[in-house]
Amino acid sequence: MEHLIDYSNIDICVRLLAAAFLGSLVGLEREITNKYAGLRTNLLVCVGACIFTIISIYGFPVVDVISGQEFGTRDTARVAAQVVTGIGFIGGGTVLRHGANVFGLTTAATLFAVAGIGMACGTGMFMAAGATTLISLIVLIVIGFFEKKIIITSAKNTIRLKIAITCQHEFSNSIYDFVLDKFAKLREISKKQSKQGEDFTKISAIIDINTKDPIKSTYKIFKKVEGIESISIQEYDEIVVNKA
Repeated sequence: MEHLIDYSNIDICVRLLAAAFLGSLVGLEREITNKYAGLRTNLLVCVGACIFTIISIYGFPVVDVISGQEFGTRDTARVAAQVVTGIGFIGGGTVLRHGANVFGLTTAATLFAVAGIGMACGTGMFMAAGATTLISLIVLIVIGFFEKKIIITSAKNTIRLKIAITCQHEFSNSIYDFVLDKFAKLREISKKQSKQGEDFTKISAIIDINTKDPIKSTYKIFKKVEGIESISIQEYDEIVVNKA
């Protein structure tokens, strides 16, 4: 049988190895930054997208029933097009909600880009695959650093904290007013008598703050406030209960 849709096994291996290499570069950055979808996940997504694209191109030839000759493929984009849908499901699994914050959107977008890199390798578009890898790394490393260190007030850097203050009763009103005035993003605040005795009051507050070190910087704010006996600051995990 004469194969009009010709391909080389060496060429296919080169495409798969290129996908593995480029996918591992992006995955290494994700692994170093301790993300859920790390080195192995990104590498396998890239290689998987590559092999599906190769199968889509070469795996389904149309054969003439009389001559037995291959004269084309049924639809070269049929299988490859489903890679985009499949990556959507994988990416959705990396998006997590932690309290008031949502994590994993960048990781999901990275998997989407890595799948594109794999598909580009599968079609032999190595220049496009390499350029996309380079751009992805620039976005993840350079722009990521810019967002965290320069654009500190970005909503993505906002952390929700729970503050518990035990103070002398005579200072409770002034401390209560201090919290109201100091924190513009105050979500909740309450004041009640402490279990330590009548001379002490417990003030609880939930705030949103975006600084380089939110817990440490919040401690510094209260460091010179008079009347505080003890203070506890921790990240707040909001628990949502659904009632039938």
